[in-house]
Amino acid sequence: MSTADELKAKGNAAFAAGNHEEAIEHFTKAAELDPTNHVLYSNRSASLASLKRYDDALVDADKTVELKSDWPKGYSRKGAALFGLRRFEDARATYEEGLKHDPANALLKKGLADAEAALSGMPDDEDIGGIANRMSAAFQGDVLGKLAANPKTAAYVADPSFVAKIRAIQANPNKLQEYADDQRITIAMFTLMGMGDIFSQAAAGSPPEHKASPPAAARAAEAKPQAMEEDEPADLTEEDKEAAAKKGQAEEAKAQGNAAYKARQFDEALESYSKAIELHGTDITYWNNKAAVYFEMGLFDECIETAEKAVEVGRENRAEYKHISKALGRIGTAYSKKDDLDNAIRYYGQSLAEHRTADVLDKMRALEKLRKQRAEEAYRDDAKADEARERGNTLFKEGKFAEAQAEYSEAVKRNPGDARNYSNRAACLTKLIALPEAIKDCETCISIDPTFVKAHIRKSNALFMMREYAEALDALEIAKAQDTDKKNAAEIDQLEFKCYGAINEHTSRLTPEEALKRAQANPKIASILANPVMQNILQQMQADPRAAREHLKNPAVASNLRKLIAAGIVRMG
Repeated sequence: MSTADELKAKGNAAFAAGNHEEAIEHFTKAAELDPTNHVLYSNRSASLASLKRYDDALVDADKTVELKSDWPKGYSRKGAALFGLRRFEDARATYEEGLKHDPANALLKKGLADAEAALSGMPDDEDIGGIANRMSAAFQGDVLGKLAANPKTAAYVADPSFVAKIRAIQANPNKLQEYADDQRITIAMFTLMGMGDIFSQAAAGSPPEHKASPPAAARAAEAKPQAMEEDEPADLTEEDKEAAAKKGQAEEAKAQGNAAYKARQFDEALESYSKAIELHGTDITYWNNKAAVYFEMGLFDECIETAEKAVEVGRENRAEYKHISKALGRIGTAYSKKDDLDNAIRYYGQSLAEHRTADVLDKMRALEKLRKQRAEEAYRDDAKADEARERGNTLFKEGKFAEAQAEYSEAVKRNPGDARNYSNRAACLTKLIALPEAIKDCETCISIDPTFVKAHIRKSNALFMMREYAEALDALEIAKAQDTDKKNAAEIDQLEFKCYGAINEHTSRLTPEEALKRAQANPKIASILANPVMQNILQQMQADPRAAREHLKNPAVASNLRKLIAAGIVRMG
């Protein structure tokens, strides 16, 4: 399997060759392996922007900035995506924010200049209010009826794409700028404003009587005469006109459904979306919206059925991946509400395969974690845990430590709250010289039952084998305190004797100077020696060795002294 860096390199190569879809695929796989790598989202944002998928590019750019807010290129990516979406004000603000982190960045400076140049092509500030008000007013009311009644614009109304644009502008006047390259929209606007002769005069070569600069939309239209000519509709059949009319009615029904949905009037919203589907059932958004209503009503089966139909319609009509992904994600969430984790995770995975979003990814990971937790809980069985532990005990006595470890692991899975299972497995791991794992099991056992003497002894033994003599002695001190009935006293004393014997053997080969030099190189020992309280105690012990008895009554001081003894700083008499 390729690493994230290898996939990133493949993505970079594909990007350089102009294969942006391939690049996106590589960067996506790399991000799955390394989801906190901001560079991967930045590179994918650039690839998406190259394909003019600016909405998706903006999502990745936002993620880049989120992961590394002081990286100038992240702001450059975000600014480029916003510029592509014609959100010039937001693009300018983004480039300015990026320049705060790197004032000399040439790419950010160029982006800022481009954004300001785009903004300078808009009407002067003092004209914006009046023009905007007139433009907004022009698109109110029965716009399609007015345009259909005008011989110059009647043919436009028969085109579903034109009708859809008009509906979008009615819902959001800012959409007018987005459709600036469609001369029909500009002509329609001036016609609705009572200024239709402007374009007739321009076509004839004579200047209009109105000398003021037209708005940005008109200037953009004049800049692309060939594209505008191609947008002129051809002669349409009655069937085409009828389809266009139905599409317009469907958009109107959808708008009514959206308003009802926001007001939480779900029955009305359902009725409106159903009407839109009846009029123009090949638009995935109508099905998606209807599924959303069912979800809010708690009708999850109906939500799933409708969203599945949305996916079917979307695939048949080549809808954008993000719309199909949204429908699949909604199916996953509906299954989650039904507590069907397997299907929820399956549909979340399908959603991510179509279009990755952080929200769906987080939901899927949370459900995967919950499913694992439930599987572990379902597997628990105290009786079977006891049986597995007994089988482990038998195998341990036979010297079959690996097999015994497997049985103890089964006991842990069956009953993770039984301290004995961890202690017994620690004994196996020690025999197998898996000492860090043995210590971890001992500590888990102790966290469940701090009075479990055997766990303290086994921890001490593993530390002894790792030559951590001071820590081994600390564990034995705790074992002594917990061994109130003295049943383990002999084993504790024997291991303590071995620890001090090993310490003597080790330190006897060191001169005091060598011991001090090694101690200063050990952060733990150096910290003890630098402690003023310990310095005072050591001075007292040097003057009167009997003072050590009193100090050893303090567990913290005793632990520090054991560490100094193990390091050869304090010598035993």
